[in-house]
Amino acid sequence: MTTRWLTPEEQRAWRAYIAATHLLEDTLDRQLQQDAGMPHLYYSILATLSEAPERRLRMTELAEALKITRSRLTYAVTRLEKDGLVRRESCRWDRRGSVAVLSDAGTAEVERAAPGHVETVRASLFDHLDEEQVGQLEAICTTIVRSLQGEDASTPAGDDLPWRRRSSPCS
Repeated sequence: MTTRWLTPEEQRAWRAYIAATHLLEDTLDRQLQQDAGMPHLYYSILATLSEAPERRLRMTELAEALKITRSRLTYAVTRLEKDGLVRRESCRWDRRGSVAVLSDAGTAEVERAAPGHVETVRASLFDHLDEEQVGQLEAICTTIVRSLQGEDASTPAGDDLPWRRRSSPCS
């Protein structure tokens, strides 16, 4: 098989993408640590639960929404439980599964942290793009996500993604 090396244009785009994503994640993490005392991942868990019906999601669904492994999610939720921001409940349909539930304290915390987080996202990303570029960014990222999730037949992915493995309806 012949290696399909990146063209100079692709190499520049790839390096710019890597630099931008790393710098943006570092910026978001730093702001949330400073303002809310938590990493971006923990805020993302709280925010995702705050938008879910009844502020609850199956752990597998939460891992899939956040694109992280179930073991990483379990560790993070355990930490958030210790702080009283989240609690886990047994799944009513399957004793092996569990559901993450945002507590009232967790709701208050995400509401307190959200304005600073949104301002950082806006200042770091959207304030530098025009309306057309925002649409292009969405289209590009959506294409990449679909490809990596196996929705694009040309990309071998899908069931081997760690957040896609489902052993029970509530896990």
